[in-house]
Amino acid sequence: MKTKAAVLHDIHQPFEIEELDLDGPAEGEVLISYTASGLCHSDLHLIDNDIPVRFPIVGGHEGAGVIEDVGPGVTTVKPGDHVVCSFIPSCGKCRYCSTGRQSLCDLGANITVGNLLDGTFRFHRNGEDYGGMCMLGTFSERAVVSQHSVVKVDDSLPLETAVLVGCGVPTGWGTATYAGGVRPGDTVVIYGIGGVGINAVQGAAHAGAANVVVVDPVPFKRETALKLGATHAFATAAEAHEKIIELTWGQLADQALITVGTVDEDVVSSAFDAVGKGGVVVITGLASPEKLTVHVSGSVLSLFEKTIKGSLFGSANPQYDIVRLLRLYQAGQLKLDELITRRYTLEEVNEGYQDLRDGKNIRGVIVHEA
Repeated sequence: MKTKAAVLHDIHQPFEIEELDLDGPAEGEVLISYTASGLCHSDLHLIDNDIPVRFPIVGGHEGAGVIEDVGPGVTTVKPGDHVVCSFIPSCGKCRYCSTGRQSLCDLGANITVGNLLDGTFRFHRNGEDYGGMCMLGTFSERAVVSQHSVVKVDDSLPLETAVLVGCGVPTGWGTATYAGGVRPGDTVVIYGIGGVGINAVQGAAHAGAANVVVVDPVPFKRETALKLGATHAFATAAEAHEKIIELTWGQLADQALITVGTVDEDVVSSAFDAVGKGGVVVITGLASPEKLTVHVSGSVLSLFEKTIKGSLFGSANPQYDIVRLLRLYQAGQLKLDELITRRYTLEEVNEGYQDLRDGKNIRGVIVHEA
């Protein structure tokens, strides 16, 4: 079959809209017709060469849609089911899944290569194999993905909104609640209020933090954070630090959550300095693997028993937490509709990412043609 998709051919190049050939589903795979795809910053990392990737690749790793067909051996979904994709597949059986750490599932080893679990590809053009970002390729009208990459959701949910819980929402929410361990009364500082950071705000507020302090240079993002649970907002880390000292009577923050688009040494150092004794720094944002971004005093780390840790997918469990977060949305305890600044067509994908770079969007969403 044919499908229209937004493709990257090299670093520092825009997405190109192409018609690709798409194979049908093999064993354990499903054919999905995407309704919507989120414009997440991680796809910009492909363009900016912050994530090693095999080109050409169909972009997009936040997707929601309807199952059209299933291959042999598929037991989790059936044609007609509404699903949200998880950018981390979860088998449920490996060492990590079986101990409640689905975000570290062994099946996620090749998510930037773009081939499926059997090592082959489903997107092709003129005899060349095309990968799919995170084995999904949601910037395509249709895709074939593993059954371990989809989570069935209630048919009543609007897929254009539910798409956000495939990456940004659980990553941010879990950064606060799981990786950060925010508790009632805590003081939290969050650096970077994009698609991940805004949900770290929601997660921290839901967990009962007394103070949720955010740092972002963009006024629009600070204003949005204050509407969704932040108690204080600042343009610089230095301003936030002074306020944290005041709020905590000099004890400093309990958690510092780094959710900026591209992590650097400065933001890590600011976060490390912002937490007090026993404080936790969670690094969720990414940078090129070749860049060493963590440079802190080992003596302070030991003597103050501080912790620096990384978090993938907010240390959440996709098969459980995607549904859980959507139930919170249905109950009015998680804001999703308010996160979407603008919707785009597939052909507007480059405009959408420029808006993201320019700080115009909290979240942009591609809506595929019916």
